[in-house]
Amino acid sequence: MKFENMINDIEKMRINSSDPNRCVTIFGSARFEDTHEHCYEAYTLAKRLALKNYIIVTGGGGGIMKAANKGAFDAKQSNVGINVILPNEQRINEFVTEGTVFSNLALRKVALIEKSKYFVIFPGGYGTLDELFELLVLVQNGLYDAKVFLYGTKFYAPLVEFLENSLLAEGTISKKDLEIYTLTDDIEFIYNEILKGI
Repeated sequence: MKFENMINDIEKMRINSSDPNRCVTIFGSARFEDTHEHCYEAYTLAKRLALKNYIIVTGGGGGIMKAANKGAFDAKQSNVGINVILPNEQRINEFVTEGTVFSNLALRKVALIEKSKYFVIFPGGYGTLDELFELLVLVQNGLYDAKVFLYGTKFYAPLVEFLENSLLAEGTISKKDLEIYTLTDDIEFIYNEILKGI
């Protein structure tokens, strides 16, 4: 990673600023097809929130990200895609109205998190889990205030069980740390909780 590229990424973080209380970041897999039910739910939630003048923020790729950007786009609202240069991965999707491409994954992750106070984590792979745990650590340590929703009880239940049966059981996290996120299958619930604010 060239130092100059990192400096450029930091400059992009400064330029792309908006009120975090009016932004919702949606994380999730780029590998889902457009017709996948999770993409439909991401699209529906993003469109409804955009109609309430929330800015939808994603990683700007395909799958869940594309669905969420399309939801905001179809609501005729601006939305944000913060993409990254990878050797064999996604390019920024066509529904992003304010797009930025980073060179550094870590700085891109910071930008995605600092954009918002609300986070909806749809099913995803290593990248999604990386973003999730970065967010949990920040909230756990009092460095950031956010509402975090894990969407997909069947998908995330084994992870939650691991946190409870291993980390909590061994005392490496507290019971309060398990309250940082809400596990749900209810898009309506997430929508209403976001409208309530922090």
